[in-house]
Amino acid sequence: MFVASWVTVVLDGGVVAIGGAVSSIFAARMIPLVKAAPQYRLIRPELIPSVDASIDVMIPAYNEALNIEACVRSVLNSTTLPSTQLSVWVVDDQSTDGTWEILQGLAEEGDDRLKILRGIDRPAGEVWMGKNWACAQAMDRATGDYVLFIDADVQLKPGAIETAVSAALENQWDLLTGWPTIVCGCLGEWIAQPIVASMFSLSFQPESIEDPKSETMFAVGPFMLFRRSAYDRVGGHRALRSEIVEDVELARAIQQAGLTLHFGYLGDLALLRMYRTFGALWEGWTKNWHLGSQRNTQATFYSALIALLAFSLPWFSVGLTAMNLWQALPSGGWQVWLLGAIGIAAVLFLVRQYQIRQRLESVMNLSAKYWWLSGLGGLVIAAIAIASWVKTETGWGWTWRGRSLKRSA
Repeated sequence: MFVASWVTVVLDGGVVAIGGAVSSIFAARMIPLVKAAPQYRLIRPELIPSVDASIDVMIPAYNEALNIEACVRSVLNSTTLPSTQLSVWVVDDQSTDGTWEILQGLAEEGDDRLKILRGIDRPAGEVWMGKNWACAQAMDRATGDYVLFIDADVQLKPGAIETAVSAALENQWDLLTGWPTIVCGCLGEWIAQPIVASMFSLSFQPESIEDPKSETMFAVGPFMLFRRSAYDRVGGHRALRSEIVEDVELARAIQQAGLTLHFGYLGDLALLRMYRTFGALWEGWTKNWHLGSQRNTQATFYSALIALLAFSLPWFSVGLTAMNLWQALPSGGWQVWLLGAIGIAAVLFLVRQYQIRQRLESVMNLSAKYWWLSGLGGLVIAAIAIASWVKTETGWGWTWRGRSLKRSA
């Protein structure tokens, strides 16, 4: 019994120490990085800057019947720029739902800034992955000085275009990208998305991303504002047509060409509702996770381990300690006091997870609501990372809304 008691205490103490140490280190590294990253805030409507440039907004859409109307209306309503300065191009990439019919209805409302295109088949004998072909078709018609690519699940806020373009003009950036506010609706999103945002925030430093000599690369596909001449110089989506994680590869091309890349938090400029169901979330992140790490097996499995240690293990340690303390209570003795002290330490370590969520709320407008789901979120993210590796490295392949994304012509 004495040996068993010591084993219990040592086991509990070790689990709590590991989980607490990793979560504390995670928070200590992430919070300063997020705090120091540049943020772009909207100003009062009467002070929205004027823009002396023409802009094309590109929205590729595949089976986006749930999102496309709100997205298009948000773009058109976000600015008073006339059709001589602003064109909003929406390409229906051969959707099988009602996306095209919704676009036709919007076009009939008569805003001459809106241009809709019915996507055609991909060129025979060529590999075009994801949304690259839809973007390329629109770019063949665009003539603006700047081009803003957003996804159909994004909604711009009033003044977002002028704020972003004026910042790019003032600082001579060739690419401005960053995270909009991530909107969570279903339980699956609340479980996983905050953990994703936390880990992405930890995995990069803006100065490294913007350094042409650095191999670190990050980009956010739902909001990428290019100087048109820079986009053309790197070949755009045509040059990277076989890439699934095209946002990161476009940013890498900008960096390698010696052009200027800037990353910031854009939570005050746009909203992003990435996935409306857990199934869509699983499909999307298992497609992108391993590829986003450049198929680095070590990095992918390391991210799975960190998710488990930083987010799941602290909650497991609280449960384990509480269970063992409950069993030890009838016998009393020193193990009760030690397990009680370990339990208090375990609970205190959970405060670090709440601090992480508070920081995300202050910078990315991502609410700290349901922060206590972090333990389950760590498990889900670890499973996503491993499944992404399996899908990518075994040839299983990926899908997006039922469309196969295997690499084949």
